[in-house]
Amino acid sequence: MTDSPPQPNALPHDFFDRDAQVLAQDLLGKVIRHKVGDLWLSARIIETEAYYFAEKGSHASLGYTEKRKALFLDGGHIYMYYARGGDSLNFSAQGPGNAVLIKSAYPWVDPVSGPASLAQMLLNNPDAQGRPRPAQKLCAGQTLLCKALGLKVPQWDAKRFDPERLLVEDVGVPTVNVIQTTRLGIPLGRDEHLLYRFVDAAYAPWCTRNPLRRGQVEGRDYFLLS
Repeated sequence: MTDSPPQPNALPHDFFDRDAQVLAQDLLGKVIRHKVGDLWLSARIIETEAYYFAEKGSHASLGYTEKRKALFLDGGHIYMYYARGGDSLNFSAQGPGNAVLIKSAYPWVDPVSGPASLAQMLLNNPDAQGRPRPAQKLCAGQTLLCKALGLKVPQWDAKRFDPERLLVEDVGVPTVNVIQTTRLGIPLGRDEHLLYRFVDAAYAPWCTRNPLRRGQVEGRDYFLLS
């Protein structure tokens, strides 16, 4: 007889009921787990973006609609939408219209999510030629992350977390240094200057766009938080 794998421990709903920037930083290093069949597919969050109702870069600033209702619900609701042909994952934060976009992550393997889980994620998200992606690039973007984890808008938009199916867990591996910089893909004139993107410095090469790439200057293009 073999021992069953340990069960993950979901963060409580009140963890998410905080200021969007605080939540965006504290989500770094946490692990998203999505159960597909008997497997927990898992990824460590390495890049997030905060959004507020009052600034022009947010979906909520366009006003309440049924599609955007999750943004106006209590902290800890899931807001999913389609971006560039793929699914994107967000969590509502404290205050109506405030949220955090999960921008990228890194595959996570542990006793809960073993090699079989990683193998399934690789199958979920092949490259354009149908070949397995390098593991470090598997979740390097908001739509790649959702594809690898098997997360779909119709299944999860405006839902709460489900400890049996989808959760975020603190696995006790802290983020030591955080990079703060501007968000990506914000049109000119829509508060593109705001420093609302946060990156785990140890994983910077594998986020959507490396804030430490050549030509970037600390204190001008990004700030290093400890």
